[in-house]
Amino acid sequence: MKSIKTILLTISLSWSVCANVLAQESTSSELFITLKQKDSLLFNVGFNTCAIKQFEILIAEDFEFYHDQSGIIPSKEIFINGTKKGLCSSMNSSKSRRELVSGSLSVYPLYNKGILYGAIQKGEHQFFETQEGQSEQKRSLAKFMHLWLKTDNNWQIKRVLSYDHRMPVD
Repeated sequence: MKSIKTILLTISLSWSVCANVLAQESTSSELFITLKQKDSLLFNVGFNTCAIKQFEILIAEDFEFYHDQSGIIPSKEIFINGTKKGLCSSMNSSKSRRELVSGSLSVYPLYNKGILYGAIQKGEHQFFETQEGQSEQKRSLAKFMHLWLKTDNNWQIKRVLSYDHRMPVD
């Protein structure tokens, strides 16, 4: 009886691992490319250049952000206002830049009765900082997970998990 339970557990775990690998979108799929473009708009344009309009477009009204170093940001409004007053403030003497770690991005579609309604996007990103009059420095390497939801033909980010921040190793 014990060996049957062991066999069933092994089969179950194997199926789970296989299903996870098969569920990941190909890097050439339309969904992967779309969400990689949204990631670029969010960070390469929004974050790196302080184009607040990108955040207003891409972030859902009921947005939540969970960060392992700075806690919870419970709304779109608080996130955008904090970005304006902090990272993107004219009084800020440093500039931050985010770079996606090449090859780290993966996308997992979410379906409801066969209809695509969202996706989970995860990966790693590197952050850099430039203090006024100094050269750019590596600041941290972290993992992220984004929940994107599709409404009509529009994608918006609803939840963000940013975790495992650590100093980069050269």
